[in-house]
Amino acid sequence: MAKYIISGGATGIGAAIKHQLRARGDTVIIIDLKDGDYLVDLGDPSARQDVIARVGADHPEIDGLITCAGVASQFPQPDKILQINYFGSVDLIEGLAPLIRPGGRIVAISSNSAPMSTRADLIDLLLDGDEAAAVAMGKTLHGHECYASSKNAIARYMRRKSPQLAHQGVSFNAIAPGYIQTPMTQAVEQSEEYGELIKAFMDSIPIGRPGQAEDVANLVMFLLSPEGSYIAGSTLFIDGAHDAMMRPDASM
Repeated sequence: MAKYIISGGATGIGAAIKHQLRARGDTVIIIDLKDGDYLVDLGDPSARQDVIARVGADHPEIDGLITCAGVASQFPQPDKILQINYFGSVDLIEGLAPLIRPGGRIVAISSNSAPMSTRADLIDLLLDGDEAAAVAMGKTLHGHECYASSKNAIARYMRRKSPQLAHQGVSFNAIAPGYIQTPMTQAVEQSEEYGELIKAFMDSIPIGRPGQAEDVANLVMFLLSPEGSYIAGSTLFIDGAHDAMMRPDASM
């Protein structure tokens, strides 16, 4: 029986992963804004460090970390998208990775929107860990750019970090979901402003349907399994061939 920590495990993708892990008898600790074992706003830098310290004191040894907490591009504060999606994930990984036993796993949630970012300057600030400067830039940008940049930076951070963790016996990967129907996305589907656009977007998915949280959970469970032990440093797209349709000549 293993012990995993999931951020954003109260709803959506994180909840689907939580249910599958608990169904096989694993212990799952949830970090979330509400309905978690540890309640925290991951957009608040000091609150992040506080929860890392509390989790570390209570759970000095774990088998893995899955960072699912995040907000969509429609979030009303674009700058906070960067803080929650990127810094909220990276700080948890930096703070909790030392607790992971050899053979453990880290899975971060990126997005198939990551390649859509056009702001290399913002991504550089994120990867440099300059939260204040990234937030200042984020205040001037549209939510979609902040979202795509945050998810792009997550995938690139994973690539930079994974060799070091692999030497320590910990596999670190990212997954890039496409359109997944969750409470967060369903609210957008039902909005007057975005509803028709989202329907057309879903209709364009080559596999013929939007993804479900369980689809992503199934992939995460494979990465956590013995069969996934040699996968490290990879971003795996799970989007019904949507990225392949939009970027047919991209090598990865």
